[in-house]
Amino acid sequence: MSSFKDLRIVDNFYQTSSFFPMPTILIGTVSENGKTNLGAYSLCFPYYIAGKDYYAMLLECRNSSNTCQNILRGSKVSLNFIADDRKYFKEAVRLGFPGETTDEKMKNCLFTLEKGQAEGERPLVVREAFQVFECTWDSSLEDAYLDRAGQLEGYDPPYRSFNGITSKFGAHFILKIDKILMKEKYWNSIVNGVKAGNFPPVPVDYGYRDSTNFWCSRFKRPYPEKIPAKEGDVQSVIYAAKRIDPAVTFTEEACAQLVKIPRVFLKAALTQMVNIAKEEGISVIDPDALKIINDKRRKEKK
Repeated sequence: MSSFKDLRIVDNFYQTSSFFPMPTILIGTVSENGKTNLGAYSLCFPYYIAGKDYYAMLLECRNSSNTCQNILRGSKVSLNFIADDRKYFKEAVRLGFPGETTDEKMKNCLFTLEKGQAEGERPLVVREAFQVFECTWDSSLEDAYLDRAGQLEGYDPPYRSFNGITSKFGAHFILKIDKILMKEKYWNSIVNGVKAGNFPPVPVDYGYRDSTNFWCSRFKRPYPEKIPAKEGDVQSVIYAAKRIDPAVTFTEEACAQLVKIPRVFLKAALTQMVNIAKEEGISVIDPDALKIINDKRRKEKK
């Protein structure tokens, strides 16, 4: 006998038929009158993460929302990740209430807006956010640029599969990441090494559960779990390293320092190291050369 019970799947299943942890994001767009509009969203996730010429997020939203209509008109978006603070979450719930104009919802907004760093006319960003993604909707996918703003009572078919107007009341947007902006404390954490004590206080939003409340959980200090390195992995690294480029070789000592790289990522990591070695005039990668290469990789990350 199963230890589970079968639960009926209904609209908004991620909220009503499941427990699904999500981010808490304020999405900035530019309204018709040129003002920044903030809407609260959780259905925003990484989409293109590797192997393409750009990185992207996926946003799902109602197609009658201010956010959707503004993206259809202007394409520029800011994704503002707010920290775990009860007054912030309360304001996010207010900003997520449908039906208000930009002037109405932004009149007494708790958050402070400032100019971002990406080029062009864009929505302002939230100063209180711990990180911001400045994005541009890729309307070329599925010819979604043909979708137009203005239909607030629902859209008629045909619908797009994954980008633009995807149903009578829904929309999906593939948002190209133009800039990732990070507060200095957390920028230092990523660049110089993240520890349990210097993670941003990231809340977890559980979505709209009933007719009364949104639910959010408090941030707790994260804990690390070491990635295991298997005995004998150094031979796998040596084998792979010999097949990258005959002009650049790795010593066994250098390979021993690379055993924690998962096998699926090993070739890409070794190839990047070889490319940097060539730029630096290094033909043999030993532990000292590996330090130079890793320092350059960190600088490029900055």
